[in-house]
Amino acid sequence: MRYSIIIEKADNNYCAYCPDLPGCVATGKTPDDVMERIRVAMEYHLEGLAEDGLPIPEPSTTVEYVEVGA
Repeated sequence: MRYSIIIEKADNNYCAYCPDLPGCVATGKTPDDVMERIRVAMEYHLEGLAEDGLPIPEPSTTVEYVEVGA
């Protein structure tokens, strides 16, 4: 499955989360680091849902960009 993630820059690191998987978050020192960590977190999250017999959410979040004048 292909899920959308959001990556945010913090003061000293990056944070990522998946809107379709509530509670699934990761942090990392670099964008590449946080990408790898969120991928692992998502895999564990989905495995945990399956082990608990809970439904696996279908990816439903889409991402679009809007350009505005500054």
